[in-house]
Amino acid sequence: MTARDWLLADSPTSRWQANAGRAYRVFTALLRNPLSVVGGIIILTLLLTAAFAPWIAPYSPTGQNLGARLLPPSGEHWMGTDELGRDIFSRVIWGSQITLTIVLLVALISAPLGLLIGAISGYFGGWVDRVLMGFTDIFLSLPKLILALAFVAALGPGINNAIIAIAITSWPAYARIARAETLTIRNAEYISAVQLAGGGPIRIIVQHILPLCTSSMIVRVTLDMAGVILTAAGLGFIGLGAQPPLPEWGAMISRGRTFILDQWWVATMPGIAIIVVSLGFCFLGDGLRDVLDPKNEGKS
Repeated sequence: MTARDWLLADSPTSRWQANAGRAYRVFTALLRNPLSVVGGIIILTLLLTAAFAPWIAPYSPTGQNLGARLLPPSGEHWMGTDELGRDIFSRVIWGSQITLTIVLLVALISAPLGLLIGAISGYFGGWVDRVLMGFTDIFLSLPKLILALAFVAALGPGINNAIIAIAITSWPAYARIARAETLTIRNAEYISAVQLAGGGPIRIIVQHILPLCTSSMIVRVTLDMAGVILTAAGLGFIGLGAQPPLPEWGAMISRGRTFILDQWWVATMPGIAIIVVSLGFCFLGDGLRDVLDPKNEGKS
């Protein structure tokens, strides 16, 4: 039996084999979607760039050279230099670490929080559901960027406070998704069987409901990453995100807008980086949505 036959076995002999087989099917389905492949390559490039930034960047991201200020793109400076003579290519490379940090921390904070609140609300129902969803609706009724601005203004400028503000504004959408998923499965026969076997609410929610909400949550988180990047860039643009001299892409665009007509590369290069990475997450999220959608099970 080959490895492929083992992964695609109709009757897996262990949970590990079943999970490995499902992961293999998802991966092969993604490879059949050209946009998913493009998105995956972009995200993989972002990960590798952030990991190997010290070896990829030819210059220091904060080192100044006033004798080389505002130089156009060339063989020595691939993306030109800014008003302080800093190499823009190096700053974009190092800025990928900040972008990846923001994306990962926001996802790790907001997704589990929203998932837990939504599952609790959907499982218990009644006054618990009304209170939690009422609190959720308050956040959903306000524009995400405006709400993030309010939190950052209260907490103070800085990348850590920006991450907290974005995470606080992101969890309500995940809570709504988790609640909808929970409402569809809380009365299932296997949930009733667990209850008859003595399973309590905590065990049912953690071991049986939350895992079933994971697929839709992964898709939504991936699609939301583009919005997180744009929100973080917006906060950096107005000076409430990462503070100088950190090479955050939004702050770089803000500093380059003064020279946008004559030295276009100062603001354009980090802007292109934001667009490309955002498109990468969108492409990958669309592919995951098509693959993980239960309605498409068996079509491939």
